[in-house]
Amino acid sequence: MKKLNIIAAILTIIFLSSCCETTENSQTNPKTNSPENILANNPNLDSDIMTPEVLWTFGRVNNVELSPDKKYILFAVKYYDKEKNKGQNDFYTIPAKGGEAKKITEFPAAKFSAKWRPDGNKIGFLCTKSGSVQLWEMKPDGTDIVQISEIEGGISGFKYSPANSKIIIAREVKLDKTVNDLYSDLPLANARLENDLMYRHWDTWHNFAYSHIFVADYKNGKISNLIDIMEGEKFDSPTKPWGGMEEITYSPDGKNIAYTCKKLKGKEYTLSTNTDIYIYNIETGKTSNLTEGMMGYDKVPLYSPDGKYLAWESMERDGYEADKNRLFIYDFTTKTKKYYLEDYDNNVGHITWSDDSKFIYFISGIKASEEIFRLNIENNEFFRITEGIHNYRTIAIGEDNTLIATKQSMSFPTEIFSYNTKDGKETQISFVNKPILDQLTMGEVTKRWIKTTDNKDMLTWVILPPHFDKTKKYPTLLYCQGGPQGTVSQFWSYRWNFQMMAANDYIIVAPNRRGLPSFGQEWNEQISGDYGGQNMKDYLSAIDELAKEPFVDETKLGAIGASYGGFSVFWLAGHHDKRFKAFISHDGMFNFEAQYLETEEMFFVNWDLGGAFWEKNNKIAQRSYANSPHKFVEKWDTPILIIHGEKDFRITYTQGMSAFNAAVLLDVPAEFLYFPEENHWVLSPQNGILWQRTFYNWLDRWLK
Repeated sequence: MKKLNIIAAILTIIFLSSCCETTENSQTNPKTNSPENILANNPNLDSDIMTPEVLWTFGRVNNVELSPDKKYILFAVKYYDKEKNKGQNDFYTIPAKGGEAKKITEFPAAKFSAKWRPDGNKIGFLCTKSGSVQLWEMKPDGTDIVQISEIEGGISGFKYSPANSKIIIAREVKLDKTVNDLYSDLPLANARLENDLMYRHWDTWHNFAYSHIFVADYKNGKISNLIDIMEGEKFDSPTKPWGGMEEITYSPDGKNIAYTCKKLKGKEYTLSTNTDIYIYNIETGKTSNLTEGMMGYDKVPLYSPDGKYLAWESMERDGYEADKNRLFIYDFTTKTKKYYLEDYDNNVGHITWSDDSKFIYFISGIKASEEIFRLNIENNEFFRITEGIHNYRTIAIGEDNTLIATKQSMSFPTEIFSYNTKDGKETQISFVNKPILDQLTMGEVTKRWIKTTDNKDMLTWVILPPHFDKTKKYPTLLYCQGGPQGTVSQFWSYRWNFQMMAANDYIIVAPNRRGLPSFGQEWNEQISGDYGGQNMKDYLSAIDELAKEPFVDETKLGAIGASYGGFSVFWLAGHHDKRFKAFISHDGMFNFEAQYLETEEMFFVNWDLGGAFWEKNNKIAQRSYANSPHKFVEKWDTPILIIHGEKDFRITYTQGMSAFNAAVLLDVPAEFLYFPEENHWVLSPQNGILWQRTFYNWLDRWLK
């Protein structure tokens, strides 16, 4: 496999022009820089086992957009260059019925968020020029690239109006004062003066500005007359840190803009999940709150094509970020809103209207796979369209009863498919990673239903090594999921990749323990206020059952995980009764009392831990804090690798540092892998490869 490692080193995108000002299309063969071409020119790449370098060679399909006439699909592929330590997005088009993909961009500037203009004659996209992100346009074949915005400070998103007469621009507006604004005679002072919470979020300090929506005139490729529809408001739309332009939409007649916003500040903001759907009338300039009184998350508004309805995703309870994600529809004729699929016990997401406004397609997790469903809004009846071991990720409505969707699995990175809703025939459209996948041997992914200590059935994925030999005994890893409410579904990860783990001759046991979606709300909610409780018993039930298999070496078991999974590893380290011989914890919670005051979104710790540690009469909270891993550290006796990023503000790096220091003081073999520039994830190529190498060196040291 070491020969296959050179793929990443030689996978360098060749650009024929130097910046976004380029107006000529290079029209090179889209396969020139593809994995297929690299493999063809390197016949000695003859191994079939994945390595970290190979994992970072995969092209990452994103930004999938169906053309207005439904004839073509626009999409992006991002390749990472190990030597340059960065990634490069390029745009492609491909016929919706299948065919050859055509690369339509060939320049090195960062570019993203491509969208078809409603008339189909242009593609708009964001591109960085001189450090500023601006809006550019090009013809669908990639020619005539022109910058059409020159907005101070740059923009973060855009959306064309249905008639091409207006355009939405999302950009930051500075409304707060820095210390240098307060004291103009101290221009070199480098400090922050805070007087409320939410001064930092996820991996970014508040920059004294807020994301606002602007509506502007758009004519002949020119933008003019920008109007801030949130003028003076110290709130963000799209919402931070995850919201995008899917949270903002035009009505089909172009007269209204519906958008998502949490109009709270500081302490109120950090304690609440109460986002609302607002409707701004372009003609009157007035804004109304469509979801006033609905107290949880209300997000992602989507008008029906006939303009009679507005659908959105909604959670009921304020402060509970993992509440059931519901479907609501507002009827503009009757001026009423209705909760659809009320009896359905799983989450609804990625909602998409049919062209006739009679049906809604959506994606929902069901027993650890993400499937496509269709709802008849007239009678509230729905049915499941797809079934398999996979995750569907996006949907668009194509021609002739077809859906254009993206799909992935534990053994298959994201690609584009069409699905015929009449005969159930699925056709793969994009083949970005086929050359690499054809060469690699993947481990078998199997389902196991395991009895828990309270006699429930728990779905557990078991991933076997490539070229599995049932006569051998393999070291085995218990995978502990994060979230905590994040399904162990058929996801393809570029860090926690089960096939990557299996390729190192490990068996992986990945249980859907208590607290994970797609098994009903009762199963999902059990974990809140019960950290260290039943879900930990579920973990042990899974590994104990698999340890009985003749091909599992019960003397060489490890436990690994990130975030809540990292906490799980810390907790198991003090409670595992010598089951495990090695641990790896990434960005895990170690000291709950410190975590309560260090994290940024207080609604999360209030809900999941039950409250503050000083609430002595709060039984749920006190039970949570009694299960903090640091209170059992004297029982640690097993080698542990701890990983953390400094820019992780959700779980600060001091949690990992404290755990490492404790292990060393207790003479427990330990290593601390610290990333100054990474957040809750590891995103750069060289750091990602370092993460993988350190991960497997540690496991091999103690389990092989």
